[in-house]
Amino acid sequence: MADDDDPAFLAMQARVRGTNISPDTLLATDYLNHFNEIIMMLDMVPDMPDLVEDCAEWQPKSYPAHFADSTFRDKDLAIEAYDYCPARFREPFDATIAQMEDLALTTVSEMQTALAEGNTDSVTQTARLASRALQRLMDMASAIIHGAQTTMDQSEIDTILGH
Repeated sequence: MADDDDPAFLAMQARVRGTNISPDTLLATDYLNHFNEIIMMLDMVPDMPDLVEDCAEWQPKSYPAHFADSTFRDKDLAIEAYDYCPARFREPFDATIAQMEDLALTTVSEMQTALAEGNTDSVTQTARLASRALQRLMDMASAIIHGAQTTMDQSEIDTILGH
């Protein structure tokens, strides 16, 4: 991580201009596509509960690993730039991503348990609530990528999930 006035940050800022990497944060929204996958599956679970098993195949992927596996045009630059993201963006971004990963994995576990118990109503409700919460967190992550400095605390997530 770098500071905004760090010469390395300023040099990286110049390198990312004209790419899909934010020159303000040195982060790219393409990473959020990884979370779009689980959100789309959760949105379909109420109509197709068998998709719970497909949801279980989704696993967290680090920012560098996502880009290493992607077809993103500037993927090598995105990986390199991540290390120069200023702490004031990187820390809330990483915290938001950790919340999303935890929520996705917990949701899948809860849905699997409910499905094994034959409680499809619980599966449906869990999928819908988690999808909404993940979308809100993804919106926050996107805002951070574009320069906002905000996070959602656990109590806000619990409220969305009805806990």
